[in-house]
Amino acid sequence: MTEQKVKTMLHQYLTFKLGEEMFAIDVSQVREILDVTTITKVPRAPEFMRGVINVRGSVVPVVDLRMKFGMSSTERTKDTRIVVMEIALEGDLTTIGTLADAVHNVMDIEPSSIEPAPKVGAKCNTEFIKGIGKHNDEFIIILNVDRIFSAEELALVRPDEGVTEGVNSQAAA
Repeated sequence: MTEQKVKTMLHQYLTFKLGEEMFAIDVSQVREILDVTTITKVPRAPEFMRGVINVRGSVVPVVDLRMKFGMSSTERTKDTRIVVMEIALEGDLTTIGTLADAVHNVMDIEPSSIEPAPKVGAKCNTEFIKGIGKHNDEFIIILNVDRIFSAEELALVRPDEGVTEGVNSQAAA
């Protein structure tokens, strides 16, 4: 097999830590990685919605994946980052930031080293897990970020819903 064919068979993922677990998302959905900045709280948002930030004049909701996954909230450290990504939501691309305890690197993972998400019963929702990758004897949970959040959850902090108009004017000031 030629080197070009081998490269096209690999998929690139951004890896990051939440607690002790390593997660990965398709690098094509990542827009940028930011140091943690001031996050403006949005009233009556779900607990895992930490608020919104200003990314070059745009209001971007920030979520805490640890809380969404039933873990404790993310504690800010020198390694904490905001991963800004684009997710498909009801046919539209939505920009969202997620807190990560630490961002590691972009790595190639061969599809053959990714196993389907385990089926662990009706009470455990694993539809947002694309699979479990293996790299150097370590498991990496590969997320399908398009399936983590519902439109209703994100509607509370989406700029086009009108809820964050006050935040938009504050961010511009």
